[in-house]
This record gives sequence, C-alpha cells and structure tokens, in this order.
Amino acid sequence: MSKPKKPRTADVARALAGPLLESLGLELWDLRFEKEGSGWYLRYFIDKPGGVTIADCETFSRAIEPLLDEAGPIDQSYILEVSAPGIERELKREEHFARYTGHRIRLRLIRPREGVKELFGELLGASGENIGLRADDGREYFIPKGEAAGVRLVK
Repeated sequence: MSKPKKPRTADVARALAGPLLESLGLELWDLRFEKEGSGWYLRYFIDKPGGVTIADCETFSRAIEPLLDEAGPIDQSYILEVSAPGIERELKREEHFARYTGHRIRLRLIRPREGVKELFGELLGASGENIGLRADDGREYFIPKGEAAGVRLVK
C-alpha cells in the first residue's frame, strides 16, 4: 500500500490564508515557497482595491504565522515575507490576465522570436494556452504561455 502523498507546502499555505485574507478585505495575488541561497522563503503577495499598506502586510503576517505554526506544513526553517505585488506586478493566473487586459505589459520570451527576447505592448488577454499582445509596432502576437519567461505590467 502506498503512502498518501503529502500536500504541497504552497497549497497548504494558500488554503490557510484564504479565509483570513477574506476577513481582512485582502486578496492573494501570488504565493511562493522557494529556496534562495541556503534559506527557504514563504512569500505571500497580497492586494486589495486601492493598494496594500504596510499595516495590511503586518496584520496579515501576524495573523497567518500562528496558523502556519499550528498546521505545520513546512518541515524546515523558513522566512515568512508578506508584501504587495507592486506596480509592475507579474501576471501569472487567468484572473491576472483578465483584470489587466488593455494594459501595457512586458513579455519576456524563453527563446528569442525573430531575434527579439522581449515584447512591449498592450495585453489583448490570455485564453487557453496563449497570451495576446499588440506590440508597440502594431503587430499582434499570440504567444504560448510555455514560451513566456515572464509577463509584467509596465508603467
């Protein structure tokens, strides 16, 4: 009989945060559990209409920490970070692309396309596996998400 698979740390951290964020009038923009150098970091990126304050980050951080300690989803020591996604935020999920359709973005490619590694222009949206972009030169591109190294808002 096989041992049940342990849930991913990020999935547990996301589930713990959901009700708390809702009660505080916040939303989860992104969550990352990643190794940097010799340390592990659990990073919550939170948002709300009108923007997040330092007080919002502190309040959420103080409230989520005991929940994480009690649930124990992380076996090793780690650093908890809570911040806003920033003005030039990374777009990853379907709801990110839907919210910022019509806004200016920078799309970095994993491999150059026609000698170009970055495209700048208006986000036309993302449907299925493609990201639509009207570049500054007027050309339209539909880039498979798997070919994008990153998509960020540009101010």
